Amino acid sequence: MVVTGFFLVVASVLAILIAIAVRDMTSSATAIDDARALHAATAAVHALESRLSATLRDNSVWDDGYKQIVSDKAKEFADSTWGKSTDDNPLFDLSVVVTPQGAILSSYKKGVEFDPHHFFGPSLLANVAAADKSGRLPAVSFMKTPDGLALVAAGGIQPYADLGPNLGPFSTLVFAKFMSNDALRQIEETFDLNDLRLAKTWSDTLLDIPLAGADGRTLAYLQWPSRNPGEMIYQQASGYLLAAALVLATFLVGILVTGGLTIRMLQRSADKSRYRATHDALSGLLNRAGILGELDLSIAAKQSRLRLHLIDLDGFKGVNDAWGHAVGDELIKLVAERVRELLPRDALFGRLGGDEFAAVTGIGADPALAQSITDSLSEPFFIGGRTIEIGASIGTVTSINDAGDALELLRRADMALYAAKDSGRGRVVEYTADLERDRENSAELEDRLRRAIINGEIAVAYQPLVDAKAGRLVGVEALAQWVPVTGTVSPEIFIPVAERSGLIDQLGMQVLKSAIDQAKQWDGLALSVNVSPIQLRNPNFGADVIKVLKAKAFDARRLTLEITEGVLMSNPDQARRAIEILRNVGVKFALDDFGCGYASIGALRTFGFDRMKIDRSLVNALDNQGGADVLTATISLAHALNIPVTAEGVETQAQADALTRSGCDQLQGYLIGRPMSAAKLTALLVSTAA
Repeated sequence: MVVTGFFLVVASVLAILIAIAVRDMTSSATAIDDARALHAATAAVHALESRLSATLRDNSVWDDGYKQIVSDKAKEFADSTWGKSTDDNPLFDLSVVVTPQGAILSSYKKGVEFDPHHFFGPSLLANVAAADKSGRLPAVSFMKTPDGLALVAAGGIQPYADLGPNLGPFSTLVFAKFMSNDALRQIEETFDLNDLRLAKTWSDTLLDIPLAGADGRTLAYLQWPSRNPGEMIYQQASGYLLAAALVLATFLVGILVTGGLTIRMLQRSADKSRYRATHDALSGLLNRAGILGELDLSIAAKQSRLRLHLIDLDGFKGVNDAWGHAVGDELIKLVAERVRELLPRDALFGRLGGDEFAAVTGIGADPALAQSITDSLSEPFFIGGRTIEIGASIGTVTSINDAGDALELLRRADMALYAAKDSGRGRVVEYTADLERDRENSAELEDRLRRAIINGEIAVAYQPLVDAKAGRLVGVEALAQWVPVTGTVSPEIFIPVAERSGLIDQLGMQVLKSAIDQAKQWDGLALSVNVSPIQLRNPNFGADVIKVLKAKAFDARRLTLEITEGVLMSNPDQARRAIEILRNVGVKFALDDFGCGYASIGALRTFGFDRMKIDRSLVNALDNQGGADVLTATISLAHALNIPVTAEGVETQAQADALTRSGCDQLQGYLIGRPMSAAKLTALLVSTAA
């Protein structure tokens, strides 16, 4: 009995000890999972804040964005770049642009304009004020709105380069992401949480973390129920405990195995979250954060020199527009597979977003790799019975001592990529210091041109147009001239600079006003003024020209606007609207440089040009075999469409005679007269009259 009692006591003690151990282990399992969930939820909120902050910083610390937001097309740029993209943007649901004076420049929510003051109340200006003090780092905080809790980021729209302490004040860009049910579901999937909800008050039965506003006060709680894995484990094991009281060792092994499985499950969950944070869901490649992180690690480890290839697809937007995003997504996957086959095994390869990829190889990789990639991507892709052809432009850069981090390497590669696309696409450009100097020189020229326009330093010269048969002066063409103290700058240089920098509208209107002021004193002479394709894309162009004509009291029937066929190809609908508006008041239109491009008979009929100007290349070809026949056929085509013809570039009497015999109506060129000032043209008219 004593022995039995002893064993009973020992068994009871062991049972109690086992029960205590099981209780402690189940409680620990629940505590571990709860701690994991709290850490994951905190990381999820931090990830949301970091992603919105990075998105806003990418859009606010941006040279081109700053130039556009201080231009006269700021609202159009803000609406199209940020406002309308809120309709389906996964990164933000709302955008607001506030001017330095506190006025609302642009405000969109889910693709629809709204009143941000009514929506946010005084907290909007408080957020803007915080952004003014935060420098380049956006001010991020939670805010209450009529549509629920929102994560809001605000930052000054400023250039990437540090241009000195006197720059500013800046307009403020505000992005907001609503903590909607869809957003909570994404957090659940990404960070292995379940049944997330937002609550106004704290709960003692749920796990939660507080979500605070800019002033530190808690606005809401992110709550979710505990999974209680310990309780589940205990319920599963209780029957075995009762049935196998004598098999304590086996029970302990089972507990250890269960604990190990739980740890492995948690580790897998953490690995999955880490993978999703650094990889692109569509292609499976590293995303922007992933490849920059890996690149920074390689640079910090002082590994052998690396070469970064920045790959941008040419024509991808056209594929999306023509065939839809499903075909575009499939094309992205095929591009990723095709490029990966060309890369070394140890290369880093990622998709930075959209149609942009990045590949990092060792300096010893095939030097012709970039060209091989462009050649490969120029080959057709076959998707769903469709043959799709695109291309690729690549900018490359090699890591060197003065490029201390991945972002600097990416900036240099992006500069080389821009040069590749600017030189005709389908090219490979290696970064050199010359690109930095070219960008600096271009920025300097742009600044000089801006000051020249403001100071009225752009002069207007006038080249005569004569009637081919009568030989009398019937009109002039106004030509912009820039002659700074450093020497004459060709229009072939400063006009493209004006188009790229958004100065062309201001420059074009300045030339038009000056030309009209001079032409008013030349009774009976027609005035021709060149118009950039960029100007015709401006929906206000027609109204602006009419306003100038009325203000100057100038007869619109004396004005001819000369446009090139680039207008017809880049934006035909807008060009047609502008032409119709101006033609209704009497303005005429001439198709310039006909014969050097691809203008069709259909385009001539559709746009109904009042005059065709033959390019000087056809005039120069008169001395070549068949040149006269081509010229005669071109003029006959215009006459068949009842379009008068002007020949430019006439330099010899023989050319003038041949053009007149072929039926050309007007002549222009050095034989007739070089571009001259208004005073010289006035003197010419006086002498001619005498």
